[in-house]
Amino acid sequence: MTILFIILGVLMVICGFSCMFTPLWTYLNLEYFIVILVMVFGVFGIIKNIVEKRFGVGFVFSILSTILGILVLCFPNIFVFANGLLFYFVAGWFVLQGVVSIYNSIVAKNAVGGKMWVFQLIIGILTLILGCFTFFQPIIVPLSFGILIGIFFIDTGFTMIFSAAVADN
Repeated sequence: MTILFIILGVLMVICGFSCMFTPLWTYLNLEYFIVILVMVFGVFGIIKNIVEKRFGVGFVFSILSTILGILVLCFPNIFVFANGLLFYFVAGWFVLQGVVSIYNSIVAKNAVGGKMWVFQLIIGILTLILGCFTFFQPIIVPLSFGILIGIFFIDTGFTMIFSAAVADN
């Protein structure tokens, strides 16, 4: 299981950098990236929380992310229907992800120590700030979506890698 999480984490980081370097292409293929990100994040979060026997906010957010990913896979027209609300949905998801990432970094600091939690804390704070900014300036989403999704892929990838490395020790 540890090797699988490391491989998935590395793939997520690579995909994140790809999104950041090709933001227009990422925006044009928006629904695929959201589905991939939400599904991987949700499934990983559910497995991680069950293994660690933690059933708090992170677990609930992971279940909601997985349900959203399944809905989009089953009903791809959800994006067409909710296109006007998409910007606010993305902003809300960024804010929630930022809060969960900050919380997880604090838990990791208390549980493990070391310096690995600092990267997740920084990404969480940046994600929270970008999410809040997106609420007030939704027009930036098409212009910066690749960068925002790239940050989430990288954050999720490093979280998977660090979690697997900590679980392996």
